[in-house]
Amino acid sequence: MKSDLLLSRAKEIKPWIIQKRREIHRHPELMYEEFVTSKLVQDTLKELNIPFQKDIAITGVVGTIGNGNGPCVALRADMDALPIHEETDIEFKSQIDGKMHACGHDCHTAMLLGAARILKENEGNIEGTIKLIFQPAEEGGAGGKMMRDEGVLKNPDVEQIFGLHVNGQLPTGMLASRDGTLLAAAGSLKIIVKGNGGHAAAPHNTRDPVITGSKIVVELQTIISRELNPLESGVISVTMINGGDAWNVIPSKLEIQGTIRSLTLEGLNILQKRVKEISEAIAIANRCEAEVTFPGHDYPPTVNSSTCWNLGKSVGKDILGDDKVIDMPPIMGGEDFAFYTQEIPGCFAFLGVSNSEINATYDVHHPMFKVDEEALPLGTAIHVNCALESLERLR
Repeated sequence: MKSDLLLSRAKEIKPWIIQKRREIHRHPELMYEEFVTSKLVQDTLKELNIPFQKDIAITGVVGTIGNGNGPCVALRADMDALPIHEETDIEFKSQIDGKMHACGHDCHTAMLLGAARILKENEGNIEGTIKLIFQPAEEGGAGGKMMRDEGVLKNPDVEQIFGLHVNGQLPTGMLASRDGTLLAAAGSLKIIVKGNGGHAAAPHNTRDPVITGSKIVVELQTIISRELNPLESGVISVTMINGGDAWNVIPSKLEIQGTIRSLTLEGLNILQKRVKEISEAIAIANRCEAEVTFPGHDYPPTVNSSTCWNLGKSVGKDILGDDKVIDMPPIMGGEDFAFYTQEIPGCFAFLGVSNSEINATYDVHHPMFKVDEEALPLGTAIHVNCALESLERLR
């Protein structure tokens, strides 16, 4: 299918794609709770007469298109929302307090559904198999790992995989990615500082976890500034501190949480080791105890294969124009698309959705995050073109 015809068809079904996106946006669901979203995906695939498997990794869905006579490639979209209260002025804003599609996964799902529709219309020309992976729990739940472990890359074996993520800092119609490491290895940290509380007027009778925890927070920053090679990348960010219930009482416990990032899993493990050593040593020096854990999942770095990004660049230029596709430096965000590219070659790329004319200027994970929906048919066209071109090159 020629790129101009493909883009034209994607724009023709833009209202349909937008309607899907808005319906998902109104009903955000957190990780592994995407039952309404999963049903919408299933119902849409049924309407399109696309066979699918459901209940993979609890709420995941995998549709299949093609004749099966040839290679297999996959397109992936995530479905979960974030525990953020939406503050935008859009007419289809979240109807659930404290939950919002602040990372654009509603757009990802809608763009892939649009791709499903166009691919199904052209199924007679597809030699091979295209898997459409609708994944739960990207936001900390490692849904990609669970989907992978439950076999979505098998039967038939997927040879290449592609994913898109909206980006609130790129202008609408821009595509950005890179060969090699694109996104960081990422994990969480949790430190419980245990002391002995008491009256705030008699601190000498206590072992103060607040002071101890404060020292830990400050000292952790020296791991990056004084132990990491300045030419390497790493992040230790403390994002939550909780302790105490009264202004005149020194508590017995303080909780610290945050995130650790590195461009390699090895680097992540080294940073974790030093966080534990420093926290425990500071606690001992201050007559307290530090319980250090790294809960949740350690996400590996997202690494693009050169073959797949070269294909992505070519496809993107066909759809968007030569000047709309750029190489970008790696960033310290994390993505569980990495669990797929640990196993097979793939490419993850960012699609711009920023437009100051409609006040779409905030980036993801912000309560004011908005999307220029003109980008959605572009994402659909890129998905379709990637899948078809990948099959063609693999034959």
